[in-house]
Amino acid sequence: MKKYARPFILAVLLVLLMFALSLPSAAAEDALDAEAAGIAELAEALGSNDTLDIIYLMTVIVLIPSILIMTTCFTRIIIVLSILRNALGLQQTPPNQVLIGTALFLTLFIMSPAIGQIRDEAYIPYKNDEISQEEMFDRAMQPLREFMLRNTKAENLNFFLDVSESERPENYQDIPTTVIIPAFITSELTRAFLMGFLLYLPFLVIDIVVASTLTSMGMVMLPPTLISMPFKLMLFVLVNGWQLTFQTLITGFN
Repeated sequence: MKKYARPFILAVLLVLLMFALSLPSAAAEDALDAEAAGIAELAEALGSNDTLDIIYLMTVIVLIPSILIMTTCFTRIIIVLSILRNALGLQQTPPNQVLIGTALFLTLFIMSPAIGQIRDEAYIPYKNDEISQEEMFDRAMQPLREFMLRNTKAENLNFFLDVSESERPENYQDIPTTVIIPAFITSELTRAFLMGFLLYLPFLVIDIVVASTLTSMGMVMLPPTLISMPFKLMLFVLVNGWQLTFQTLITGFN
């Protein structure tokens, strides 16, 4: 049996098992026994190690969204873009789909060196049957670990090392990944909110000036945001705000 056909056959059997559960009780029991026997035979044919590898791979696929959010620059980018939208006073413009798509492709652009390294050192050797699946995941994590360590603050890393009561490693390679990821997330959240605060300041000044002007003119019933929004949009466009924001985000990663 070909290697790539095994996961497909196992998936088909699982789908058939789900259909069997929807049958009447007596028929369902017979179908369930038959499918269970078929899966048992398949597991015996594939071998226990191959079956565990398939389950492990399916688990990793399910966790891909979390891995994308927590181990890449996606978190910082989407938070900064969301704060920028609020600073401009726009509720749903750009819409969430646009912000998420922009953050995703900026993440791919920033992470392209690490992605290329994962492809060359982990995926291609595994595809050519030169390394095992476990070794592939170990090699794939190395570029992500290096990226996270470069963008993690030392105080955050030391904090999680102390909380985990881990021994002080002699070098960065000995730091557990379970310590690096939360330290990296904390650093990303801190930087994202700092960038959002700096982006908010000039628009806040415009809101204050407009509100003070309207109050001094006695136009207290006119919402200040209605007048300040065109000025904020004009300022943002004149200074080429999107390019400056993207440039700051891209150059902010080591």
